[in-house]
Amino acid sequence: MSEFFKSKSRSRLERKEDEEITKKTIFLGVFTVLIFILVIVFGLPLLVKLSIILGEARSKNKTEISEKGLPPLPPRIVLPFEATNSASLVLTGVAEPKVTVELLRNDVSLGKESVDDKGTFTFKGISLDKGENIFTAVASTEKEGNSELSKPVMILYIDEAPELVMTNPSEDKLTVDVADFDVVGKSQAGSRVTVNGHLAMVDDEGGFKYKLQLNVGKNSVEIIVKDSAGNETKKTVEITYDI
Repeated sequence: MSEFFKSKSRSRLERKEDEEITKKTIFLGVFTVLIFILVIVFGLPLLVKLSIILGEARSKNKTEISEKGLPPLPPRIVLPFEATNSASLVLTGVAEPKVTVELLRNDVSLGKESVDDKGTFTFKGISLDKGENIFTAVASTEKEGNSELSKPVMILYIDEAPELVMTNPSEDKLTVDVADFDVVGKSQAGSRVTVNGHLAMVDDEGGFKYKLQLNVGKNSVEIIVKDSAGNETKKTVEITYDI
């Protein structure tokens, strides 16, 4: 029984292959007849002339491409940071020497600058929108045309101080009877938190905790939260350790 199905499957495959061969044969036959009719109607010299014209057109196109040259390579924007609290900044980058670079922010052109002999370009006084600013650039020359768009880079403009909510202590002054004290609070995810200059551990949700060793008497505790843009929030509390 299995041999029967195998034989039947092979026969279907062979029929399909025969159909493909037949289609190709018919196409070649029709094409040959068409060429023959064109030769009879228009004559062989006309076909030869047409072939020469097509060949010259292809040759001319290749020559134009060769004379025009390759377009410049895409420029590269160099960002020293990913976030800032400044409303404007200076953007620099690298590209092929002596080309012109156009800078775009969120797909809107911000102007053009020439690349110096060392292959660097600078855009000064670029104003930023609050939140995400995505920059791209394109290089161009009058002869070779435009390059492909550069790899996009993003910078965040944040001008607001990060939040700081204290859980322990929740008040500005308190008295305790133990030397070990857990400073606990919450800020924004990705923030840097220090307690009296010591780095606290911050979880993915912005929660932080630091175990502080108190001295007998009054202890001034400074908590500083700083975000990626450099904005910071400070809070000072007084904890008295009374034995």
